Amino acid sequence: MGRSPCCEKAHTNKGAWTKEEDDRLIAYIRAHGEGCWRSLPKSAGLLRCGKSCRLRWINYLRPDLKRGNFTEAEDELIIKLHSLLGNNNTNRWSVIAGRLPGRTDNEIKNYWNTHIRRKLVGRGIDPTTHRSINQEPAAAATISFSGVEIANSKQAELQDYTVKNEILIEEENSQQVHEAERCPDLNLELRISPPNYQQEQLKNSTKLRLHF
Repeated sequence: MGRSPCCEKAHTNKGAWTKEEDDRLIAYIRAHGEGCWRSLPKSAGLLRCGKSCRLRWINYLRPDLKRGNFTEAEDELIIKLHSLLGNNNTNRWSVIAGRLPGRTDNEIKNYWNTHIRRKLVGRGIDPTTHRSINQEPAAAATISFSGVEIANSKQAELQDYTVKNEILIEEENSQQVHEAERCPDLNLELRISPPNYQQEQLKNSTKLRLHF
């Protein structure tokens, strides 16, 4: 059984959004809030799918969206968070977007694929593993650290661990909230008592002591 469509699409526009449609969507959300995207198009007088309205608002019309090119600091933060989260984390783009106010997960994903990947390759770094592409075997390398370099390295490792731990906590809290919404509170009163045969033995023992 297939998933039901988000709304009736038989008589909806599927082309580029017009300025009039953008103005209608902005005016409605300012007056009533986002609400249910399934019913919003009809309420706002738009011949659009609810999903189309949601994506248009989130990715283009939100007032808190950050316009313009990514800064160098944003580039480095994206690279840092991507290396911590790993390439197989399906939620990595939304988590990274949460650390870059005004940027969307879709925008960051596209920017990664079109710009940052090539930037890392140009530095000689594998975008997937974040390791040097031409890395020599560890046995052939001779590395010498000063006391300051070691201290800076330890501090960087601690910062990475702290950031990654915060991200994991955020994901865990989000999952717990989701589970709490799915499952109602259960009020179970449990009482622990010894089995019946142990109670009988205790009674017999008490009778014997009283008899003697």
